[in-house]
Formats: sequence, structure tokens, C-alpha cells
Amino acid sequence: MNSLLKRQIRKYLPKELQSNAELEQFLEAIDKSYSTSEEQFLMLQRATTFSSEELFCANEQLREESDSQKKVISKLESVIDKLQFYDLKNNRPKESVDSLKLVDFIDNQTKEIIKINQQKDKLLRNLERQNQELNDYAHMVSHDLKSPLQSIEALTAWVLEDYSGVLDDTGKENLQFIRDNVEKMDTLVKGILQYSTIGKIEKDFYDVSIDTLVDEILNNKEISNTATFSIPEKLPTIKGDKFRLNQLFKHLINNAVKFNDKEAKTVEIGFKETPDFWRFYIKDNGNGIDRKYFDKIFVAFQKLEDDYQSTGIGLSIVKKIVEVYKGEIYLESEPEVGSTFYFSIKK
Repeated sequence: MNSLLKRQIRKYLPKELQSNAELEQFLEAIDKSYSTSEEQFLMLQRATTFSSEELFCANEQLREESDSQKKVISKLESVIDKLQFYDLKNNRPKESVDSLKLVDFIDNQTKEIIKINQQKDKLLRNLERQNQELNDYAHMVSHDLKSPLQSIEALTAWVLEDYSGVLDDTGKENLQFIRDNVEKMDTLVKGILQYSTIGKIEKDFYDVSIDTLVDEILNNKEISNTATFSIPEKLPTIKGDKFRLNQLFKHLINNAVKFNDKEAKTVEIGFKETPDFWRFYIKDNGNGIDRKYFDKIFVAFQKLEDDYQSTGIGLSIVKKIVEVYKGEIYLESEPEVGSTFYFSIKK
């Protein structure tokens, strides 16, 4: 363990504990757990920097270009066949020089396009493989991080319980601070795991009552008792899966309440139906967001405020869910006035 950190911890412990062998084991356990967690988390953060949805979009773009080029190749081959059908060399040698050059040029260009197309197909397969590996890696590391976090949580609980009579208030406060950080880390790990799997969970679509879903979210008294909600008399029933839709509405509603410094907090939920989409909005009178941050807030690990309990991953999960439903999400906001998040879900 870092000598300064060890010294700082010992500084706040009673003298009889400073040379205690069990305490030394405790410090070594914390050191080992934090070293493992920090190394794995840094690797995970680098991995999840590349959004799987961005890779998916790149894959789709390459696929479209590949299909387009295949059509061009087919048309060029048809032109070559037709030109060669006239046997330009034998029938009209003098007048066919330019045509023969054109045939050769088209033939060479076709071969080049085929070669480029093969390279793009290879790149497409590599991107798909890397996309899968990133998701698998995030899933694996998230699980691996749980063990050291659980060890730290258990060890601090034992110290608080076994030495509560000898620890002063500062020592107890420091141990509680460790436990708070462990809880924050656990929340972040769960968020990363959810983010890495939300797009690939195979679920059948079925009828989901948004009325019932929102009621269940608002049954949480920490949410319903801290804000006034304005909701239509009847929200629609749509095709989807309850797990993703619950995460979508829950994150947006929680943010509308959490990032609101007004004395009288208000949240409005609304929708309208179009031929192809359900279009929802969630409006609040909270802190608001400056326009220059509109894109940043949907990126994983990006936070606008130094909120101790915020992981910076909630809105990236929201965006990913909306994209799974082939919709889009955007916001209108004014600092100190409030924000409105608009999102659509394809029917």
C-alpha cells in the first residue's frame, strides 16, 4: 500500500491498533483489492470508450457500401458482356479502338472494385468480432470487479463492528467513507454491466403498458415524494420488452428529480402517436443543461457535475435503448429553467 495512505490511515487509529497484526492484514487486503480494481477498471474504461452502437453503425455503413459496390460491379459486368458481344476486334477494328479501351478500362476498374470490396468485407468481419469482444470483455471485468469490492465491504464492516469501542469518530468516519466509495463503485460496475449487455439481450416484443410501468417507477417514495408529476390520464400500451422500457423511463425520471434544485420540483410526462413511432417526452423544471453539452451527456462516463453518487453512464444506457428500438433521442434545455428529453420508439 502507498506509504502515505497507510500512514494516514494509522494516524486516525488508537495506538493499541497501530501495530495490530490483524490490522496489517486488513490494510494489505485493501491494497490488494484496490490495486486489482483500479487496473481492471482502467482497462474496462478504455474498452467501453468505443461504444458498441458506434461500431454497429460503422458495420452497417460498410455493409451498405459493400452492397452498393456489388450492384455497380454487376452493372459493369453487364456492360462488358454487351460490348464484347459485338466482337469489336474482328468486325470493326478501326472504329472500335476507343470502345476496346473502354472495355479494358471497365474490366480493370471492376477488378479493383472487387479487391477493395473484399478488403471492406474483411474489415467488416473484424469490426463485428471486435464489437463482440468488447462486450464480452466488459461483461467479464464487471463480474471480476465484484469480488474485491465485496472483500473491502466485508472487511470494513468487520472493523467497524469489532473495534467500534476503540475507534474514535474520525476513524469511524474514514471507514464509512471507504464503504461509501465501495457502494459507488458497485453501482458503477452494475451500470457498466447493464450498458454492455443492453443491446444484445434477446427479448421478444410484447404489449407493455406504459401506464403500469410508470406507476411502478413512481411507487418509489424517494421519487414520488420529492416532486409533483403531471401525467396524461392514459399512457399508451406499446410493443416492446418491459426490462429495457423500465430502464429507459426510470433513468430519465430519476434524472428529472435528482438534478433539480428547485424548491417545488415538477416533472411532466407526455406523448403523441404518429404512423410509425410513439414519441414521448419527459420535462422538468430543474437545473437545465448548456447547449454545448447536449452531445456530451450521452457519452459513457461523462458527467457535467461532480456528483459523488453519479456514475455518468445513465444517459448512455438511455440512448442505447432508444437505438435498440430504432428511435432517436434529443433534448431542449435552458440552464436554471429546465430540460425536456424527447425520444421515439418505432412501432
